[in-house]
Amino acid sequence: MSVYTRVTEDDLRRLLADYSIGELEDFRGITAGITNTNYFVDTSTGRWVLTLFEQMDNGSLPFFMQLMDHLAGHGVPGAHPVARNDGGFLSRVQNRPAALVYRLAGASIETPSTGQCASLGGVVAEMHRAVRSFREAQPNPRDLAWIAQARDRLAERLDADTAALLDDEIAFQRERACTTYRGLPEAVIHADMFRDNVLFEDDRVSGVIDFYYACHDYLLFDLAVICNDWAFDDDGDYRSGHWQAFIRAYHRRRALTDAEHGAWPAMLRAAALRFWASRLIDYHFPMDGDVTHIHDPGPFERLLRAHREAPPALFETP
Repeated sequence: MSVYTRVTEDDLRRLLADYSIGELEDFRGITAGITNTNYFVDTSTGRWVLTLFEQMDNGSLPFFMQLMDHLAGHGVPGAHPVARNDGGFLSRVQNRPAALVYRLAGASIETPSTGQCASLGGVVAEMHRAVRSFREAQPNPRDLAWIAQARDRLAERLDADTAALLDDEIAFQRERACTTYRGLPEAVIHADMFRDNVLFEDDRVSGVIDFYYACHDYLLFDLAVICNDWAFDDDGDYRSGHWQAFIRAYHRRRALTDAEHGAWPAMLRAAALRFWASRLIDYHFPMDGDVTHIHDPGPFERLLRAHREAPPALFETP
């Protein structure tokens, strides 16, 4: 979440006229995250989050709204879009598509405990179970083809060693897509479940937010994204107990297949590659914004290199 587009009090009053959620009392920008403009909005009846979509058009947005509504209906604690008076979920603010969602209780955790990781494992498993009945689908916008295009765009910006690593890993992942990944369970996944996209009250997950990279992909990819963020500290040191707490809680609710066990080392690399490439693009080609937050791509390069040498196990023997 960032602030690329400045929203005024008048903008918000015009927006709220299309909803039945009370009168504007307060608002402020949210600076964490990368892609969209986000504001906290307080009204006389509650607290909400407004998102302006900076890189998406109305064609893809109904998918995200329907997904969040579907998950809320299945008891998954997540951002639930607010319906307008006409029944739709989408509006326009500053000539950008926009949506209001219920502001969830709790806060994100920079340094999670093993208990919090276990709670998240249960929630992610229930989310993966709930999407079995979700009939809409959308391809991954940051798939391997996108990564290859990003590599071409970055050609003039990368040193020889970095470019060689990108090229080698892209080739590796192309081969795995034709072999190791075939037959893995697929459904709609969150695809971006970093620590700042999960809220907690004590040790309990109170909400999962920011579904705007959700897509149809391997369930195992969702787990690899989570492992790469939740099971490694800011120095890149692996926290085995955190990951085992997560994956055992997850496995109790959705048992992983033999094929997923076999694909785990390669999928960890795929997840690290995806976010390394994304952050290289954001770093070298930053978006203009009023308040922006650009992540250093270095940690994901180091993580990818580490996974190529010695990836952590999916399950550890007690």
